[in-house]
Amino acid sequence: MILRALKYFIFFIVLVITSSYSIYDVNQRDTILLQFIMNALKQAHYEDIKIDDSFSERVYNQYIKSLDYNKRFFLQSDIEKLEQYKFKIDDEISNGSFDFYKTANEIFNMRFKSVSNYYKRILNNPFDYTTNETIETKPEKIKYSKDTIELFNTWTKLLKFQTLAYLVNIVERQEKAIEKKDTTVKIKSFDSLEFEARKKIQKNFDEFINSMNKLNDNDRYEMFMNSITSVYDPHTEYYSPFNKEDFDINMSGQLEGIGATLTSRGDGYIRVTEIVPGSPSWLQGDLKAGDIILKVAQGSAEPVDVVDMRLDKAVRLIRGKKGTEVRLTVKKVDGSIVIISIIRDVVVIKETYAKSAVITTKENNDKIGYIYLPKFYVDFNSSSGRQCSEDVKKEINKLKKENVKGIIFDIRNNGGGSLQDVVKMAGYFIKKGPIVQVNSRLEQPLILSDTDPSVEYDGPLVIMVNESSASASEILAAAMQDYKRAVIVGSTTTFGKGSVQQIYDIDQNMPVSFDSYKPFGAIKITVKKFYRINGGSTQLKGVSSDIVLPDIYSYIDVGEREQDNCMKWTEISPVSYNIWEGLQPDINKIKEIENERVKNNKYFKLIEDNAKIIKEQRDKTVYSLNLKTYREEQDKNDKISNKLDDLDKMDDLFNITALTDNTDNEKLNEENSKITEKWIKSLKKDIYLNESVEIIKNIGKLNQKK
Repeated sequence: MILRALKYFIFFIVLVITSSYSIYDVNQRDTILLQFIMNALKQAHYEDIKIDDSFSERVYNQYIKSLDYNKRFFLQSDIEKLEQYKFKIDDEISNGSFDFYKTANEIFNMRFKSVSNYYKRILNNPFDYTTNETIETKPEKIKYSKDTIELFNTWTKLLKFQTLAYLVNIVERQEKAIEKKDTTVKIKSFDSLEFEARKKIQKNFDEFINSMNKLNDNDRYEMFMNSITSVYDPHTEYYSPFNKEDFDINMSGQLEGIGATLTSRGDGYIRVTEIVPGSPSWLQGDLKAGDIILKVAQGSAEPVDVVDMRLDKAVRLIRGKKGTEVRLTVKKVDGSIVIISIIRDVVVIKETYAKSAVITTKENNDKIGYIYLPKFYVDFNSSSGRQCSEDVKKEINKLKKENVKGIIFDIRNNGGGSLQDVVKMAGYFIKKGPIVQVNSRLEQPLILSDTDPSVEYDGPLVIMVNESSASASEILAAAMQDYKRAVIVGSTTTFGKGSVQQIYDIDQNMPVSFDSYKPFGAIKITVKKFYRINGGSTQLKGVSSDIVLPDIYSYIDVGEREQDNCMKWTEISPVSYNIWEGLQPDINKIKEIENERVKNNKYFKLIEDNAKIIKEQRDKTVYSLNLKTYREEQDKNDKISNKLDDLDKMDDLFNITALTDNTDNEKLNEENSKITEKWIKSLKKDIYLNESVEIIKNIGKLNQKK
């Protein structure tokens, strides 16, 4: 229905654009895009938001914040000048003018040009760390400077604070080296260390200023568009053409290119930091981490110099269609200049895909299955592309062949993805029935159900979550909880994103008369909200874990509720469903056992203490710029937080073996084996995974007693 609605208003949008703006001017593309996006939001967004003075004020605040969130550029007089537009942006949207946008950018550019010279002057001389100054770090509590003198002082405090933080770090490192009598560390005077700290901060700001200087009109316009879309909700966004490409890569876990991770450090050079195993670069073999890319050519065409080019633009030149050639002029680590020819291909980012392992308990060698799913991925651009639901099914079957006595499904830090795939995946663990309700603005709730009576796995099931488990992850956890099919283990609640977005490609729906203005990019619009089958929403509240384990965010609010303009929690009528008839875990008894285990676990006690420190740090917004006082404050926190290093020193908690698929390439298998080994090593010391193993074991023990 949403797609039909989107198609329905295309004709209307085109009429509006062509009738209102028949005479093109230099801002015509921006005007076309603005009108298209506003009509798309009006017709398709879940909430019908009125475009009025209140809307205007929210857009105004958001754009000012996006330009100067920490109040380091604008003066109070600048803000007073811009406030004349605070309640006029709705009118400008209606008539296609951009007075606020232009004026805000002009003032910001003027201030940025002036301020960008401050940091070198300030960092040219040592700071006095004996004064009893303080700095406020919370933007909401900071006031705009009344003049350039006050602004210069603001920057002085900022740079002193950052230098102080780095200085204390390297001073403490040297003190530890002296204490351990480490002769490999060259001992420096305080003045030398202070000089080193200032140079480090100057380098950081060189990179920051350089990146800011490379922002163009399209970047600023994208920021402005997203100041408008964010008023609707945090997940409605406009994507420029390049950022849309990045979104597709993120969702599908693959791209067409050479398979090299690049970075720009602010010195104008683009460096290779990593080669993706199995990628065209890896197979070709000449491009290495540490190489500097100087020029990029499309086959035999004239090469383009990428020195001082923005990283995203250089990446755009290097990426390309499968089967095409790119020639890179590269400066090697030894200083030699070479030309490397690479044939582009599909690059698979394996870290985004589902994988599994078998955990063997130390007491009786029982096998427990483990599946890790980093996101609910799907290839929107190819019907034959990889789907997470099919991949998870394969991993389940691998584990069944291993005769596991339970499965742990890890969706920690999984931000969601494909709605269709999570519905299909949930069906693997029940016979059939509703999984989630989806509600749109003008229609009755749609019930998405598993209609396949077959069950892929019917044994004990634990689902691991945390505060970053969102959207599709919450649908899966909620459905399994409502069916009493699984034990949900992890943070107090999940992220709390209970909405569904639709990606809408603008270029595909613009008439040919606008071809000269393409590409326009895409817009992601929140078109629906989803609800549990019990009628409650996961929006804001998330999914509460059955078994709550302490984590470092236990005492602070994180997730959807921390974002601006998030939609409210609501509920609708529940639907009829039959609770799982198979083995049902005794949640109350398991909770009793786990509470006792956690209470007596010294590592969870460390995490709990660290969580309290994080809470204190989050609430603390004023810091001393006095070296002695600052060190005393940091030492107090470090005594507890440093103890978390003991987590890495603990013995392996269990034996675990990855279930991997080998390729025909022996070298690639060897590389993948190294990556897998690192993954397995981290899992062996994962105390949250260990508790999930214990829960699986207790489900079995409690079932035997019945």
